[in-house]
Amino acid sequence: MPTVDLINLENQVIGQVDLPDSIYGVEIKPHIVHEVVTAQLHSRRAGTASTKTRAEVAFSNRKPFPQKKTGRARAGTRRSPLFRKGGTIFGPKPRDFSWRPPAKIRRLALKVVLSAKLKENELVVLDKFTLPEIKTKSFCSSMKGLGLKKAVVITPEADKNLEMSSRNLPDFKVLRVEGLNCYDLLKHDRLVILQESLAGIEERLMK
Repeated sequence: MPTVDLINLENQVIGQVDLPDSIYGVEIKPHIVHEVVTAQLHSRRAGTASTKTRAEVAFSNRKPFPQKKTGRARAGTRRSPLFRKGGTIFGPKPRDFSWRPPAKIRRLALKVVLSAKLKENELVVLDKFTLPEIKTKSFCSSMKGLGLKKAVVITPEADKNLEMSSRNLPDFKVLRVEGLNCYDLLKHDRLVILQESLAGIEERLMK
């Protein structure tokens, strides 16, 4: 069973925490993580690109020039894709790019990422992290005290002060246990888990 140091906001070791092998000690399988992250990114696509077909462009159906004696190829309408501003052939239309891997695969991918973070010493367990008010400067000071430059913080439940204090910082993100996802974990160098969040993560991933 893996063991990590439990630290406080002063970056002092105040104890040890045992982590379950079934979550933080699984085999590293990059292809599983790739599948889930790809699905996440596809789901974020707007899918609003759209072009007009020859049936939708604003031209009449009048024949543009006589069929014969012009020396040009015959044409029946200005809507043809061969004309300037004519319809588009096989152009994009609004579509839904999202797809969702099975729940078992999503849970396994999270376990793989958590195990990788622990293996690479990028996982930090913090006893508690509270801010008396919404203040970005205080949040930055706390992160600097922990020696973190780019990290995601996992809280057990909604914490308005933490979430609002960090939302303007591109290198930091505060997520609740239910919002834990592979993309954000991989995007940030370090993972900070509040001690109270460990039970929630275990409950979510051991279904």
